[in-house]
Amino acid sequence: MKPAAAEPNPHGDACIVLVCNGPGELATWVRPLAQRLHRELPLRPLTPGAPMALQLVLVPCPNATGIEHQVADRMGLFERISPAKRFWSLLLRPQRLGRWPRRGVVVFLGGDQFWTVLLSARLGYRHITYAEWVARWPRWNDRIAAMGPAAADRLARRWQPRCQVVGDLMADLSEAARSERPLPQGEWVALMPGSKRAKLQVGVPFLLEAADRLAAQRPGIRFLLPVAPTTSVQELLAYGSAANPIAQHYGSGEPVLEGSDLVTPAGSRIRLVEEQPAHGVLSQCQLALTTVGANTAELGALGVPMIVLVPTQHLHVMQAWDGGIGILARLPFLRWLLGAALTAWRMRNHGFLAWPNISAGRQVVPERVGAITPQEIAAEAADWLAHPQRLEGMREDLRSLRGQPGAVAALAGMVRELLPPPSADSA
Repeated sequence: MKPAAAEPNPHGDACIVLVCNGPGELATWVRPLAQRLHRELPLRPLTPGAPMALQLVLVPCPNATGIEHQVADRMGLFERISPAKRFWSLLLRPQRLGRWPRRGVVVFLGGDQFWTVLLSARLGYRHITYAEWVARWPRWNDRIAAMGPAAADRLARRWQPRCQVVGDLMADLSEAARSERPLPQGEWVALMPGSKRAKLQVGVPFLLEAADRLAAQRPGIRFLLPVAPTTSVQELLAYGSAANPIAQHYGSGEPVLEGSDLVTPAGSRIRLVEEQPAHGVLSQCQLALTTVGANTAELGALGVPMIVLVPTQHLHVMQAWDGGIGILARLPFLRWLLGAALTAWRMRNHGFLAWPNISAGRQVVPERVGAITPQEIAAEAADWLAHPQRLEGMREDLRSLRGQPGAVAALAGMVRELLPPPSADSA
């Protein structure tokens, strides 16, 4: 097919730079906005020869995997991607990465908001921050796109005119997921062990045994496991084998690959979903068993009931987890009391771990923290599945938190407003 010709661009030679830090934000915030901008504007690389480009800058983050740039490259939406390891070099000498147009817009979509303040100042571009909970540097934001009134109301009065409430970017995920092809009939449960090595070491063998035990209680149940873009099928097999020393603590045994299914020795078949994002198939599941992280926000946006799992019995691995859990696991005098420390912290601070619960300020989805076992989780999952009206109640709670679609379109509109005016000269 012949590439589409570039349409006349009233903004001249300019650049839109999206800034992000991790795989969760790439999938749920960056990709939808990038796709929307490409639909509304002639942008390179999807419109060859267009005078304006869409670029991505990844920023340093202790919770990143280090291969986010590879994940972003597979999206095919960006003319240029700057890996996180080159961020400081980018700030010092931007021209090392090639020519930068004189005018542009930097959009914060994850990480430390201060990095986008520095980047926009260095490039001389205008700056917009998507504020999920708080806009930390409103003085240096040209515009602030707030997820909701909570973020907007925290701004001082003099910065309020810069702010617009756009809504939750992930509210649009369910709309896109509806166009996906349906799964075969059956009772589907999603297994989501995580996307990083430290979580996969525990999550894969734990969930394989949980699947075996759940299948024994509910014959005919079907499982799927979305393969995170930062891992592979072969790595999942390795995490479930004797190559992973944690696997010896679980009774599922070493899985094998049959076609696109992971099959346990007990005969449980787990469909591996490699296409990204997997929102279409996930939205059709009755229940998900998941670790903490951005996946709980994705499932919540899709309205998928879930049980969130934080097994604390493998402390040497949990030291590499992200967030407060990893910090607690690294404290030398509390390692053996991690479960108690987490429980005390949560009771004192109402410290929920799953994003739907954090957003609601109350428990919407169950969080199971401590020395939990696959047997306990399988029994709880079977109980939820045996009471579909309870599952539907959780689904409705998640839908009420999600808000109305349209945030991506609203944010794209704000980005367009910050682009150079039609009368501006080209760089």
